[in-house]
Amino acid sequence: MSTNFTLQDIASLRREYTRGGLRRKDLPEQPLALFETWLRQACDAQLPDPTAMTVATVDEQGQPYQRIVLLKHYDDSGLVFYTNLGSRKAQQLANNPRISLHFPWHFLERQVMVLGEVEKLSPLEVLKYFHSRPRDSQIGAWVSRQSSRISARGVLEGKFLELKQKFQQGEVPLPSFWGGYRVKFYTMEFWQGGEHRLHDRFLYQRSDNGWKIDRLAP
Repeated sequence: MSTNFTLQDIASLRREYTRGGLRRKDLPEQPLALFETWLRQACDAQLPDPTAMTVATVDEQGQPYQRIVLLKHYDDSGLVFYTNLGSRKAQQLANNPRISLHFPWHFLERQVMVLGEVEKLSPLEVLKYFHSRPRDSQIGAWVSRQSSRISARGVLEGKFLELKQKFQQGEVPLPSFWGGYRVKFYTMEFWQGGEHRLHDRFLYQRSDNGWKIDRLAP
């Protein structure tokens, strides 16, 4: 690796996007249909973590925060993810349920951006998913008070071993502070890279008559 890397090198980094285009005549009337096609193609291409999405929330002062979580389910009612309900994101969503999601499928030269509002999942939905997780992941949910300050990693590891012993027999109970959200989306934007930076962008916006589709300038 070169040791002469400079900030000037960043400005010169670029490539052409040549994997394909996106045309209005090829778009389905429902955004979820195109999302499903793109997600399936991301999985078929064996991209690392194809369900990874950036989740953006805003605190009471208007400060945006972002983090990456995994999409766990989707259907016409929304996109689903799970988290610690004491986490920073959960606290921010309790104050402001508006949310933005972003799927960065760089290798396919695609991005999807979602705007919507969250609703908490029912206890039954959460319980069903929780017990489908690997057992160590279930125990891990008990260990971390997400976003709280800790003195060292050893604190987490020690707590994990303690709880693994405690829950050695039977099912791991669902923590009261662990749950999930359904993102009820009203906007979904699709970005496909194009040559000469003439990218294809299409915006789906929910309306009283279904979905309105607009092409956006790159």
